[in-house]
Amino acid sequence: MTSPTQTTSPTPAADESDILILGAGPVGMTLALALAGSAHRVTLVDAAQPGAAADDPRALALSHGARQLLESLSAWDARAATPIEHIHVSQRGGFGRTAMAARDYDLPALGYVLRYGHLAAALARQVAATPAIRLLTNSRAVDSRPTRDGLAVTLQTADGPRHLNTRLLVHAEGTPYDDPAVSVQDYRQHAILAEVVIAEDHGRQAWERFTPDGPLALLPLEQGFAIVFTVPPAKADQLMALDDAAFVAALQAQFGSRRLTFTGTGPRARFPLALRMRGDTLGERTVWVGNTAQTLHPVSGQGFNLGLRDAWELAAILKHSRDPGAAEALQRYARGRQPDRQGSALFTDGIVRLFSNDTAPLRLARGLGLLALDIFPPARHFVAKRMIWGARAWP
Repeated sequence: MTSPTQTTSPTPAADESDILILGAGPVGMTLALALAGSAHRVTLVDAAQPGAAADDPRALALSHGARQLLESLSAWDARAATPIEHIHVSQRGGFGRTAMAARDYDLPALGYVLRYGHLAAALARQVAATPAIRLLTNSRAVDSRPTRDGLAVTLQTADGPRHLNTRLLVHAEGTPYDDPAVSVQDYRQHAILAEVVIAEDHGRQAWERFTPDGPLALLPLEQGFAIVFTVPPAKADQLMALDDAAFVAALQAQFGSRRLTFTGTGPRARFPLALRMRGDTLGERTVWVGNTAQTLHPVSGQGFNLGLRDAWELAAILKHSRDPGAAEALQRYARGRQPDRQGSALFTDGIVRLFSNDTAPLRLARGLGLLALDIFPPARHFVAKRMIWGARAWP
């Protein structure tokens, strides 16, 4: 989509919308639903066909704070979610570990694991039941130009071009891979995703196991675990080439603990890991949220929850702004999100750097740090609350 370069007149036949949201994934739908009680006319645009995400089997780790947010929008499907009541954090080949429990915070769970498709379906049902939201599918924005009091946006649809005038354009399409405005820090790691079967009951416990190759996360999902197996690219090639039995054996060796016995695996997928940060999340009557603004390493499961908080806080400001595209309102949003955005990026990046190096001094420092978290509750609670509610311990 071209960036605004000159002022044009509104297209006479254009539709009018106060807020145009590009991307009807969970972040875009959350924003639309959070705005539904306002006076603004909201249009949600998605490039996919209706219901395309309903069968997406990817596992998502949602914090308890995300559950509270989604419940307030009537978009939480408790039957589809597996609670995380305990988290065990350790490093392979070194001492030190820490454990967190939901009961320490008087919560039913620290977080939840559910499939992307289940969350998308729950949000889509609410969008369909909300007359204030107009949904356009099988459409994508190809041009955006300033007008006297907004933006003129051209969509490419199956029926040809469609023109809309809007006072605010929100980008929520997902991770940008070729945007020069986004800085990229390649971690030189790939994540292998799979669902595995275990011999034991998972006990609603998640595991974060740090290894020299990278973090290994085990997230309880239904009767087994969804895993995020982080390794260098060359090792990812080898693991993807293994048959199921050999992959399970490699996973068992990487986990290195006798507390769990892996007995089977489902299909595997892989993707490269990088930190992607947009330098400025604001443009002329334009804002970027969720993965379009920042894409984090999956360690500690911060990125998706951060995107939901982006949507929630943007809606809170826009609902009370007569002009949703006014610079003052958008700048207030950006200032308010800065601590959470930068803090989450620094938190995950620091963990990756600290735990992906196997030198003896760092191994000792990691062990001491994990031990300190275990024996000093205030430090452990600080980390836990950041994971649950973000930099500002929302709500």
